Amino acid sequence: MKLNPTTEKFVLHWGEMGTQWGVNRTVSQIHALLYIMGRPMNADEIVETLGVARSNVSNSIKELQSWQLVHTVHILGDRRDHFATSDDVWALFRIIVAERQRREIEPTVRFLQGLIDSPEFTQENEAVRQRIRQTHDFVSTLTSWANEMLKLSTSTLAKVLKLGASIQKLLR
Repeated sequence: MKLNPTTEKFVLHWGEMGTQWGVNRTVSQIHALLYIMGRPMNADEIVETLGVARSNVSNSIKELQSWQLVHTVHILGDRRDHFATSDDVWALFRIIVAERQRREIEPTVRFLQGLIDSPEFTQENEAVRQRIRQTHDFVSTLTSWANEMLKLSTSTLAKVLKLGASIQKLLR
């Protein structure tokens, strides 16, 4: 399938951004393609559209499924698996934030707590102990805040995000 120029630019850009976020380019491009097309696609369509190897598509789909960003769809009369993603950008945002927290932030909080709880911690100089505690407190606070934000309805979350720095007016 040949993509329209705007769609192609979107998919290519999303792939580039994915590499900046630490995600494989093909994984990001496949997710972008499924999102922008707004319909289930089978692996052969993805291979043909993106011009990547079938094995790369298979591995990338597995990665996207492990992130809970892509699910399998069955189409009547077609024995192949088709893959789809949510068309709700807010739902995708929530999934990505929750998964990044689970994979990256929570292990860091546990690691820092383990350092604090270790017998060697008391033997460290005060400045190092203070920085480790500050880092733990910061990451824990950020995690709690993110969890609370993810509980908000989409409309409320959008309003909070649009407030930006003007939220300090409410806090004065």
